[in-house]
Amino acid sequence: MRPALQLLLLCHAGLFASVTPENVCERPPPQDGSELVGGQYFFEPGTEIILSCSQGYTPSGGSRKMVCKSNGEWTQRTLKCIPKRCPVPDPPENGNAHFDNIVYKSTITYSCDEGFILRGARSSECLHTSRWSNPPPECEPVTCGLPHIPPYAKIVYDRPFKGNVTNFGFGGEYQCRPPMVLFGNKRATCGADGFWTDPPECRLVLCPVPTNIENGFLSFAAQREYGYKERVRYGCIDPFVLDGPMEVECEETGFWSRKPVCRAPCTVDIKVGRILYKGQKIWIENFKPNQVLHSEEIAVYCLNKERNCGYPATTQCFDRVLQIPRCYEEPSMETYKTNPNSLPSEINMCL
Repeated sequence: MRPALQLLLLCHAGLFASVTPENVCERPPPQDGSELVGGQYFFEPGTEIILSCSQGYTPSGGSRKMVCKSNGEWTQRTLKCIPKRCPVPDPPENGNAHFDNIVYKSTITYSCDEGFILRGARSSECLHTSRWSNPPPECEPVTCGLPHIPPYAKIVYDRPFKGNVTNFGFGGEYQCRPPMVLFGNKRATCGADGFWTDPPECRLVLCPVPTNIENGFLSFAAQREYGYKERVRYGCIDPFVLDGPMEVECEETGFWSRKPVCRAPCTVDIKVGRILYKGQKIWIENFKPNQVLHSEEIAVYCLNKERNCGYPATTQCFDRVLQIPRCYEEPSMETYKTNPNSLPSEINMCL
């Protein structure tokens, strides 16, 4: 080979070896929020560079410096950069803010409660300026017009209001004018769809002609059908006693409420002895007429043999039945006539 050509090839080889990747450092890539500012891509060994935190990040420790080593590698990167934080978002009234974090590039999504409509941006991103990209939206209530009021009905609203527009959740109670009866929704409510609940229907309800009760009578009641909520009154012939309500009412089912019953009086079934009736001690032969009204109480006197004292044992009349307490022992007629002071009703009472 000619000497000039050999010299040219050697020079070219030497030039190529001086710029191989083994002798230079490549531009360090962005990493963990830090990067190199500037446009240079290759660096000679011994070159010192200064790193910066990327947009949206802020330094939190470590060194900004890195040095290109003779082997084409950089010294260890120690700069710590953390993402910037945005303010904690407040949820809109009657709504919610959904998010996992509030640092750079985090996203909030907003939603409204049932019956409310979102006005504004549904999402917002945390920017490098530590601000959210969009302001919080508002949750406006769904509105309804006025509810339909069926014939013979009215609405008692929850609170007074003005105008012809109502908000979600507002409502009231339907009422029918007697003798009409309400069938359907008793409550009117402005719904989440902007419509009122279905109105009820007011129907005429009649109860049949009221009937008499045994041993009783109807007080000034006309023999006719009666409308819902109308009432009639019952009474009993003497000495029967009314057990139950004096008045019965025509109910929305078309039937009368529970009728009362006339209960019969009782007879005190003892021959001799004393009883306690309405706070008075009475010999049975002087108890005239021998009659205790239904639900009234009397007492007979029993003997406590161990303590030799007497005590009253109470019983109650229930529709002709008056049970004499088992402790009562009726004295013989001879004892009753010759030694009445020995009877349980006359000796010392047990304390």
